[in-house]
Amino acid sequence: HVQLVESGGGLVQPGGSLRLSCAASGYTFSSVCMAWFRQAPGKEREGVANMDSDGRTAYGDSVKGRFTISKDNAKNTLYLQMNGLKSEDTAMYFCAADPRPCFDPGSSDNSFVETPGDYAYWGQGTQVTVS
Repeated sequence: HVQLVESGGGLVQPGGSLRLSCAASGYTFSSVCMAWFRQAPGKEREGVANMDSDGRTAYGDSVKGRFTISKDNAKNTLYLQMNGLKSEDTAMYFCAADPRPCFDPGSSDNSFVETPGDYAYWGQGTQVTVS
């Protein structure tokens, strides 16, 4: 039973920083693509960043240069370091996982183009409010 549990959300002033965590358990996939999505009220769920088992990453255009995705394999935990936060970053942030590589072997693109439908497993979300 795959379980993803997010934490670390909260209220922060514009320009501030937060680090989100996603504790993962219950899977033994040899290859897993993990990602962060976000959803603001009245808007579609938006891809933020993803990370492959080998550490390769991709980012949504709106967060490039401000957010960093990382993981601690020993702790089975995915992180999202968010710096330079803006009011438009306010949203519920979700961790997601899918048992496959994130990227095609021949691809060099580092833009996050996947959709929520590409991920089978989801956490319950953690709220980030920038105000």
